[in-house]
Amino acid sequence: MKLNSFKSLYIVLLVALVYIPVSFGICFSQGKTYHIGPRDILTLKIFAGGELQHHIDLTVSGDGMINVPFIGQIKAEGRTLPQLESKICKPLGKDYFVNPEINIKIKEYHNLRHYIAGAVKHPGLYEMTSETTLLELIAKAGGVTPHRGGIAYILRDSVERIDVTGNLDHLVSQPPPVKVNLKKLLDQGDMTQNMALKTGDVVYIPQEKAFNPAESKIYVEGEVKKPGVYDYQPGLTALNACIMAGGFAKFAEPNRARIIRKDKNRQAVIKIDLNEIKKGLTPDIEMKPGDLLHIPETWL
Repeated sequence: MKLNSFKSLYIVLLVALVYIPVSFGICFSQGKTYHIGPRDILTLKIFAGGELQHHIDLTVSGDGMINVPFIGQIKAEGRTLPQLESKICKPLGKDYFVNPEINIKIKEYHNLRHYIAGAVKHPGLYEMTSETTLLELIAKAGGVTPHRGGIAYILRDSVERIDVTGNLDHLVSQPPPVKVNLKKLLDQGDMTQNMALKTGDVVYIPQEKAFNPAESKIYVEGEVKKPGVYDYQPGLTALNACIMAGGFAKFAEPNRARIIRKDKNRQAVIKIDLNEIKKGLTPDIEMKPGDLLHIPETWL
């Protein structure tokens, strides 16, 4: 076949690719794998005849529905953008427009939930209104602590599997967590390590392993239901430590609690009335790494 014939064939195929979508109608998509959730705000555009026919913002209701012009209530929750576009495109093309084109985008995310724990200043659950990276979530949590380790673990779709104590060891041990080199990201500015997060992700940044283990733990003993050793987290208070340890046992006397704290070569004993703290009459005391919280037994 001559070169001119190849050129002619190429032009024919190119023209076909341009005009075939117009002939059959298409539903454009963002190519997102995000699944729509309650309270998300969507922007819907309907095109027909080469012109914009309708433009509206839609809020996904608590039961996952949106009210689409011309069609009415449609289930949006759990669908990706392409799936929802297809669902809307078909009835519009059948009953209202010739060859409609549908474009849906996320205007505001309200179903993006991420949990971050470990060596950050403000661990906890964060709801974001836009797609987020690891670095953005760390910043939202106040940044890392001085003794953070060199690895961050990203646990996919794990928010609902966090236990009541916030302990993530059981999740990290379940494969396969995504590992991020924090030294490259935070110390060297290597943005290839700045991974995009998905809704439901849990980020766990352990303390530096070379750091004295006694200084990354707290100890709860005495009249609590689950005495033992627990991971220290910034912001942890004495009352929260008791909750982590299962709460007070039957014969506990919280008003005579003590925090035993080592400061260099000295040992300090801090008396604390947890009953007063529970009533909001006394400020709670923030724990420090290595602290031992003792809940004595009642004298009666």
